[in-house]
Amino acid sequence: MNMTARTLAKLALLALPATALGQESSAPSGKWSVGVGAAVIDSPYAGEESRVRPFPLISYEGERVFLRGISGGVHLYESGGFTFDAILSARLYGFDISDLGHAELVANGVDPSLLSDRDDGMDAGFRATFASTWGAISLEGVHDISDASGGYEISLDYRYTWLFDRTALTANAGASWMSSDLAGYYFGILDEEIARGVAGYSPGSAVIPRIGLTLMHPIGASKWQLLGSVEYQLLPSELSDSPLLEPDRDGFGRVVLGLSRRF
Repeated sequence: MNMTARTLAKLALLALPATALGQESSAPSGKWSVGVGAAVIDSPYAGEESRVRPFPLISYEGERVFLRGISGGVHLYESGGFTFDAILSARLYGFDISDLGHAELVANGVDPSLLSDRDDGMDAGFRATFASTWGAISLEGVHDISDASGGYEISLDYRYTWLFDRTALTANAGASWMSSDLAGYYFGILDEEIARGVAGYSPGSAVIPRIGLTLMHPIGASKWQLLGSVEYQLLPSELSDSPLLEPDRDGFGRVVLGLSRRF
């Protein structure tokens, strides 16, 4: 695999979900990539329609320390195809109640004036990854250290990258188990909202499967790269029945576009 192909395969991971970010890297250590990206999410929340979230596309690969998009960490142990990392990542799940539809929430039996905003979070935890010629599989466990939800998440992901000349295509499939605190914060009714008179709804813990594709392609002979990604997440009934969501919504998609430059 040549240097450009290895770098593209690594950079393609920046558009994958946080659980897939920062898998075992074959990019040369000490290399930077800086750019900008935007995620367009077909939001499942009542009346919100599409959500646009810009974010930096920053990657750094050191001997121990790495930074990959919205996550970073330290390699604690490496041997052959196995890597064990300590990780820190942003959870961009937050939303303002004012961005949701008033009429849609009322139709769901919820008074939006009694609801509270949901904050983004910051997760910390560990990831174990095993990579081989057949791809890479990772197991990750994180905890919300920002105290937005105070919840936990355990994720299992598999990815495989095909290289077509200078283009990298990465497929990802996996699932995440959300603790009741985490799922309840973003999909349930909070205790403070119940105290204001909102009917309670607690989804409990939930498993969310997902699939995705990421494409990374260099621009000519320059160090610039274009990135594109699509992902779909399935919502189990525990979450899709939430009064905060559109009725009968069993999943949602996301498209990511970005432009970055290697240094």
